[in-house]
Amino acid sequence: MKKKKISIFAMALLMTLCVGVVSCDDNESYAEKLDKERKASNAYLSGYNVVMGIPDDTVFVTVADVGEAEAPYYRIEPEGNVYMQVVKAGDRDSMVHTGDKIFFRYSRYSLLDWYEYDYFLEESNSGDMVYSSRHFYYNDFSKSASVTCGIGIQMPLQYIGINSEVNLVIKSQYGIDEEISYVTPYRWNVRYFKSAL
Repeated sequence: MKKKKISIFAMALLMTLCVGVVSCDDNESYAEKLDKERKASNAYLSGYNVVMGIPDDTVFVTVADVGEAEAPYYRIEPEGNVYMQVVKAGDRDSMVHTGDKIFFRYSRYSLLDWYEYDYFLEESNSGDMVYSSRHFYYNDFSKSASVTCGIGIQMPLQYIGINSEVNLVIKSQYGIDEEISYVTPYRWNVRYFKSAL
């Protein structure tokens, strides 16, 4: 009987400690989370030349032209929530229009993990879109696929054509809808297509 009381006490103590550790993160204010998101994004972007707007002629310096280390990130959202590095500008004669169904392949990782732990786990659908096809309807947020993907991933298509590729820094407000409350910025690599294959 005495052993049973000790093990119940030990379990209760362990559960209390676990709840205490988990709840520490819950005490972080939204403002503190936004500050961490800003710091992580800025730390990543500090390794690159950042251009604070889009060139008037929308002719971009690309990774294909000068290499990833030299290609700038362009701020494409006035508040600094989305930055784009053009890897390949795609077909400028094949620009998208509102409502077009656009398929995309991507890989991404959390800039918070990269910033705080010098570690990241990459998530991707780049290997096979037949089994993990992702799409949105450009600028048509009446469709759930567009809402789910968030606005940030669609923004480059204002300036580049189909069959293009970009690296993006997307802060939580412009990211995947179900992740907004996590206040986590992501570094994305995205390729845009008109068909799934």
